[in-house]
Amino acid sequence: MLIGYARVSTEDQTTRLQTDALKAAGCEKIFEEKASGVSTERPQLTRLLELLRKGDVLVVWRLDRLGRNLPHLIETVQRLVDNKIGFRSLSESLDTTTSGGRFIFNVFGSLAQFERDIISERTRAGLAAARARGRFGGRKPKITPEKLKTARTLLRDPDHTIKDAATAIGVHYVTLWRGLKRTDATATESSKIATTPARPKSRKRSRTVRKKRRL
Repeated sequence: MLIGYARVSTEDQTTRLQTDALKAAGCEKIFEEKASGVSTERPQLTRLLELLRKGDVLVVWRLDRLGRNLPHLIETVQRLVDNKIGFRSLSESLDTTTSGGRFIFNVFGSLAQFERDIISERTRAGLAAARARGRFGGRKPKITPEKLKTARTLLRDPDHTIKDAATAIGVHYVTLWRGLKRTDATATESSKIATTPARPKSRKRSRTVRKKRRL
């Protein structure tokens, strides 16, 4: 059975052009939907995919009517192929029930994978270059060590409040308070580690040694 799927992006658009082409192609049922191309909510498409059975063929007027993007399109069509369901796009003359159509679909899949690999490679290269320049990923801190140093200098004056110091360095006073608290905690931990005495020997071990000496 040939089952058509027609979609438009806005309410003021009509599916008439698509439905006419789908009927002319021999579709016995046509599901119509009004949803944006980037929308993940497509109840009619979901219902259609659940209805399809082995040997059926899903027909669309154009490839972009089905997939949100190329990866989504390939994923959807691959699922159809895995379930022995055909896919046909009228405008692109793509038909996975033929050897030529399956070949074209495989080319699309290879191109999508190639695109993902290129993006991944560029991302890794960009991160490596940034690390080489001393830059690391993540959000840039709002308060720098230099600003903290300036704030501490201002706060030594009893006439300056934490709000005054925060305004002077261009941050919110809560941000300054957290920064001061964090650095103070780090300094305290460092001093504890530096001054922590060596762990004393176990008393039990000492008693054993004394007992041996008596013998």
